[in-house]
Amino acid sequence: MCGIAGIIYRDKDPLPANGAHRLGADMTRMLQSMKHRGPDSTGYALYHRPSTDLIMRIKLGDGGGNGDIEYADRLRRRRREVEARLRAAGARVESIEDINEYTIAAALDYDGELKHLADYVESVPGAEVLSAGSALEIIKDLGDAQTVGAAYKLDNYVGTHGIGHVRMATESDVDISNAHPYWAYPFSDVAVVHNGQLTNYHQWRRRLERLGHRFASDCDSEIIAVYLAQKMSEGATLEESMRRSLDDLDGVFTYICVSDDALGMAKDELAAKPLVLYEGDDMVVLASEEMAIRAVIDHEIETYDPYESQVMVWTR
Repeated sequence: MCGIAGIIYRDKDPLPANGAHRLGADMTRMLQSMKHRGPDSTGYALYHRPSTDLIMRIKLGDGGGNGDIEYADRLRRRRREVEARLRAAGARVESIEDINEYTIAAALDYDGELKHLADYVESVPGAEVLSAGSALEIIKDLGDAQTVGAAYKLDNYVGTHGIGHVRMATESDVDISNAHPYWAYPFSDVAVVHNGQLTNYHQWRRRLERLGHRFASDCDSEIIAVYLAQKMSEGATLEESMRRSLDDLDGVFTYICVSDDALGMAKDELAAKPLVLYEGDDMVVLASEEMAIRAVIDHEIETYDPYESQVMVWTR
């Protein structure tokens, strides 16, 4: 079932004085309103003013330590090894923030190939790069939006645009790796959330693996993110890559994709998976259900289902 949502603010100032860009709080309200569509996990891809640093969010393990001393010690050793690999790969570590016991955010000065850096970090057993970019941060964990939002203090997150997902696990495990959004490995600042099913998943996974891509989960949704990364690495724009995906990916699906300055949606030709859209002068908001849009807009609005448009993209 699952629920997806996205929002992009249209004015050019990402930090207005009136607080209208409280992205974390807005996304939490939208996702919590769709809790019934997926109580297993909640995820966010949030964008802020681009940094001069590369921000890499790294998962050292899944939650559930519950005070286990051996587990905590294993994560501490893994953290030290990840930091050592970052430096060995040529990154200058500006800072490392412990988000919680099993997630860190590293601010890096790095001019090399992002794939090389991500692969070297993930050569540490148990480590997974959740996202990388100058503006993107992916946050995902088990539980509903209120639980995850509170745990990661997202009410204080101010940003420019973002997407989110509430998940009902149907074909893969309930864990952080199989939660959305997915970073478009190894392309900087691109992420995807998806509702539906890809029927040629295994075909595309084998094809992309032969091109050198890795997959962190068994979820078919990750294919979309990595597919877009491959097309963009070949020179296609985000919108061109999304349009090509409609020819190459089979199934019934709706997905939302974001880059550092754009938000877009794509539907298969049957358009069976719902998506409702609001476009205003100040923002564009889209979600699986209208109630999610109304959770962040406190005045009367008109929404519509973009049934006729298989791909739409909005930029800041």
